Amino acid sequence: MLNLVKVANNFSEQNIALSEIEDLDHNLFQHFKSKFIIQPSLTRSLVSFQANKGRPVYRWYKYKEAFSAALVEHLFRKYGVTQGRILDPFAGSGTALFAASAMGLQADGIELLPIGQQIIVTKQLLESEFTAADFEVLRRWSTSRVWEQSEAEISLPELRITQGAYSASTKEAIEKFISACRQENSRVQTVLRFALLCVLEVISYTRKDGQYLRWDYRSGRKQGQKLFDKGEILNFEEAISAKISEILADLIPGTKQLGLFPTKIPQGEIQLYNGSSLEVMPNLPDHAYEAIITSPPYCNRYDYTRTYALELALLGIDEKELISLRQDMLSCTVENRAKDLLKMNSLWIEAIAAADGQKLLQTILKYLDDQKAQGSLNNNGIPRMVRGYFYEMACIIAECARVLKPQAPLFMVNDNVRYAGASISVDMILSDFAEKLGFSVENILVLPDGKGNSSQQMGVHGREPLRKCVYVWRKL
Repeated sequence: MLNLVKVANNFSEQNIALSEIEDLDHNLFQHFKSKFIIQPSLTRSLVSFQANKGRPVYRWYKYKEAFSAALVEHLFRKYGVTQGRILDPFAGSGTALFAASAMGLQADGIELLPIGQQIIVTKQLLESEFTAADFEVLRRWSTSRVWEQSEAEISLPELRITQGAYSASTKEAIEKFISACRQENSRVQTVLRFALLCVLEVISYTRKDGQYLRWDYRSGRKQGQKLFDKGEILNFEEAISAKISEILADLIPGTKQLGLFPTKIPQGEIQLYNGSSLEVMPNLPDHAYEAIITSPPYCNRYDYTRTYALELALLGIDEKELISLRQDMLSCTVENRAKDLLKMNSLWIEAIAAADGQKLLQTILKYLDDQKAQGSLNNNGIPRMVRGYFYEMACIIAECARVLKPQAPLFMVNDNVRYAGASISVDMILSDFAEKLGFSVENILVLPDGKGNSSQQMGVHGREPLRKCVYVWRKL
């Protein structure tokens, strides 16, 4: 009887807390109501990798978290970004950088994960350093399958979470491929390694699935109660030959003169900074950029060090480095530990104060802490992650304001999220930070189709559409 009373009391307290969150959310919505615009042209395909799938060069590597080159072009034209230098603080696979460069803009990007860095560096190499002789070597690899005659002299680098990801024959073929690559010059080696990175998922027993790698039942690795069948697992020889051929097909004859993205205007220079935005941005100069366009990691528990583990292993990342990468990321997964932001940069006092004073955020954080204390969360790291995410994003927003020129726009693609029944309006909380840190909120462009909350949340709280938006802020 006492347990039933306790459950009833907890349920009542939860409803009261959720009602308070809803009331504060409603009040904030009234503040931003005039800024929300449902934008039919912003399809989910446009703000994701989907629109890149059929586009030469952008299609080579399936970087699921990317937005499309078409989105960059659309926003820059609509809001008059036509010259100067732009920044993407979370560059990913470099879509914004290359799209901006093709429009004649100078483009700077910051990227922490080595897989994103490798994609960007390889495309830059193909554009500026590859020779006609190098292209001929690639053609030979595609048609003659050079590696098949090689010995596997190098073992495939693995992490604990990638062991058993390939069949024995595929693993041997990869090792032969890597060994044969060593006979080519550094430029060709870079492109061949990139082609291999592009096919790792389709030749493996795994599939990227948000928070982790899903394992096909044929791997023999047990994962959950339900067997997962990813469908066809491609043959290594066919997959790698097709990928090299695709790269060659997208490189128009005369690439050395025209660039990867031929246009009638000179292409802008691309500068990549390797590392965390929290570490790199404070070193960028004041008022240096005409625009910022980015899509930071969402507050959705996705762990990119796990989903991209096959690629990170191939690039030589070891267990210690993997843990370090996970902690250096913007807090977006339950394993992120709290960062000492003021120790990182004492000038972020104003940014932290903006987060401290955001009433909706603080009410959400208190609610999540209470749910943790009652044992109601499916992972106790959720409150720490959500807190870290918003405080770190406040610091990023402050840095964005500092490095932008007056009246310059910032475009950000992001999703709202939901935890323990509480819908978290990431769009409005971050926009509220922006207003306190040197921006005006020009628009919050809403995709016409809302995203459903997670299956776990739907099971308990029902389906509730969550906004996916593109924020348009302008530096004061």
